[in-house]
Amino acid sequence: MMAIGLLEFIKNLILWPPVFYMLIAPGLITMMILLIILIWAERKIAGRIQMRYGPLEISPKIGGAIQLLADLMRYMFQEIIIPRTVDTLPYIIAPIAGFVISMLPIAAIPISPIYFPSPMNNSIIVALALTTLPPIFGILAGWSSNNKFSLIGGARESFLVAAYELIIILSAIGAVIIYGSPDFTQAVSAQKDLWGIVLNPISAIAFYVAVLMASGRFPFEIAEAEAEIVMGAYTEYSGLMYGLSMGISYARMFVYNLIFTLLFLGGWYPFFTVPGHTFFSYVIIPATIVIVKALIVSLTMVFTRAIYARLRIDQALGGAWKFWFLFSIMGLLLGGAIVLLQGGI
Repeated sequence: MMAIGLLEFIKNLILWPPVFYMLIAPGLITMMILLIILIWAERKIAGRIQMRYGPLEISPKIGGAIQLLADLMRYMFQEIIIPRTVDTLPYIIAPIAGFVISMLPIAAIPISPIYFPSPMNNSIIVALALTTLPPIFGILAGWSSNNKFSLIGGARESFLVAAYELIIILSAIGAVIIYGSPDFTQAVSAQKDLWGIVLNPISAIAFYVAVLMASGRFPFEIAEAEAEIVMGAYTEYSGLMYGLSMGISYARMFVYNLIFTLLFLGGWYPFFTVPGHTFFSYVIIPATIVIVKALIVSLTMVFTRAIYARLRIDQALGGAWKFWFLFSIMGLLLGGAIVLLQGGI
C-alpha cells in the first residue's frame, strides 16, 4: 500500500502543471534531447553540403551521433579555468543563469488545449518578456571576463538586442491583433481553420528572421564570430561553463520557435484524439505536434549555417533598422487591416 501511495504521489507530482511544463514537455528533459538532435543535425547538414568530412570511425552507421556524447563527456570533465583577472562572481553566474533563464518562457507556453492550457491570460506577453532576459547575461559574461574580445562580443550583443527584440515584439503584436487575445490558447484556437502564417505572412517572416538574429544563427552569428573575436563574450570560458554558454543560443532558438509555432503554425492543430485514452489524446498528442513543428522550424534555422556567410555587424544592424523593422510594422498594419475588414474594431 505504501509503495502504491508513493507511486501515486510521484505520478501526481510529475503531472502537476508547473513540474510537467519545466521538466517534461516542453521542459528540461525534452529540451536536452532536442538540443542534441539540433547540434547533430547542424553538423551533418553543414558537413554534407560543404563536403567537409568529420570523424569516420565514430559510429558511422548512426551518422556519428556518439560524437555528441564524447563532446558532452569532454565538457563535463574538462577543467574549468577561471582567469585571475576576471570579476569572479558575475563571471561564474553569467552562463549558468543565462542557460536557466533561457528556458523560463516555457512556463508560459501551453502544450494542450485542455489539460495544460495557458497558465495565465496574458501568456504571450509574459513569454516574450521572459525571452528578453538571457541577452543580459551574455553582456555580463563579456564585461566580467575582462578580455577585449569578450568585451567586443558583449558590445555586439547589446547592439543586436535592441534590433531583434523590437522586431519580434512588433511581429507578435501583428498576430495578436488578429487573434484578439494575448493568450496562447486563444491564439491557437483562432487558427483552427487557417494558420497565422497564412493570415499574416509578413509578421511570420519578420519573426522568423528576428529569431535567427536572436539565437545567433547564420548569417547573424555576429556576437560570437570565432573567426574575428575568438568566441565573443564567452572567449574566457572552458569546460562545462563553455558548454552551457554554447547551449544558450540553441535553447533560445527552440523556445522562440515554440512561440512561433503557437502564433503562426496553428499550435497543436491538426488536433485529434484516440477514444479511451484521455491523457494520450489531450497531452501527448498536442504536445508532440507542437514540439515537432518547433523542431522542424529549428532545423531550417541550423540549415542556414551551411549556405550563408556571416554578415558584418554594420550590415546586420543596417538591415534590421532599415528593412526588417519597417517590414514588421507592415505586418502590424496588415494585422490591423484584417481585423478592420472583419469588423472586429
